[in-house]
Amino acid sequence: MPEIIKNTLYVMTPGSSLHLDNDAVRVYHPETGPKRLPLIRIDHVVAFGGVSITDDFLHRCAADQRTVTWLSGNGRFRARIVGPQAGNPLLRVAQHDALRDQDRRLAICRTIVAGKLQNTRQLLLKAAADASGTRLETLRSTATAIADDVISLPATNNINVILGIEGQAAKRYVATWRHLIVEHADISAPRHRISRPPTDPVNAALSFGYGMLRVAVHGALEHVGLDPYIGYPLGIRPGKPALALDLMEEMRHLLVDRLVFTAINRRQLQPTHFTQHPGGAHELNEDGRRAFLTLWSEGRARTWPHRQLGRVVAASILPLIQARLLARHLRGDATTYTPWNPA
Repeated sequence: MPEIIKNTLYVMTPGSSLHLDNDAVRVYHPETGPKRLPLIRIDHVVAFGGVSITDDFLHRCAADQRTVTWLSGNGRFRARIVGPQAGNPLLRVAQHDALRDQDRRLAICRTIVAGKLQNTRQLLLKAAADASGTRLETLRSTATAIADDVISLPATNNINVILGIEGQAAKRYVATWRHLIVEHADISAPRHRISRPPTDPVNAALSFGYGMLRVAVHGALEHVGLDPYIGYPLGIRPGKPALALDLMEEMRHLLVDRLVFTAINRRQLQPTHFTQHPGGAHELNEDGRRAFLTLWSEGRARTWPHRQLGRVVAASILPLIQARLLARHLRGDATTYTPWNPA
């Protein structure tokens, strides 16, 4: 079934096919028949497993600079097609130069990790505002410990140490999941983050959400003219879009984790939205993906404060704003890169 969310066309029903129909896309499924959508409304196409796309439609998307991304049922990236690259190649040269400059790379690493930890802390404090007793104490104490981790970052001059601080904070955060999910929820919290593959509904929903966020961030970096595969905390990882994964970190707790835990607490995501495969792997089924994408649409329309811009912005354009801010810093138009933090 096709759904357009903020100019992104999601096609998730296995057996669907996408065809070019003049200046429109015709989405066809044998059981529901065709649905015609004007291309002018669509900037990105995301197809899940079992969806086929004709060559002529792919060629048109490439010519229009419309990206096409394939994801697995649990949101894992499979492939991506984009037309001729945009942007000034001098920006990519500057991106490479910053990676080779140890001091600049360290500075960018610190800010990206600090942004992630600050937003992790904000998620915990927001949850603590509605908590009491042991749950309240645990959420607040973990938020305080993560605040101490942020304070320690400026004095750190080793990327591995920075990543160690990040990993330590992540362990503290995952340990609070049982307090972020309320007792009356139909889905219980796992003890660990497991993604290859997810082995429970919470991890499956998080993985799916990270897949959606990765599509948005990857596209924003390409739009600005940055190379998604040249990162800073992650550096260069063959086959991994390191910069897209880096930039996701400062957004994923407030844009994805918060959505997942809230949906579970409100029973908007229920056990019936997930499929368990032989071996224990879990993924959202078609009803679950549809429920998640409805919530994702609402979340992308939500506005958040942006301190550097001095105004509120929609979640849907946060990846593009942060990509542009990073590009400004790499070009030398800004002395530092400032991560997004709404508090």
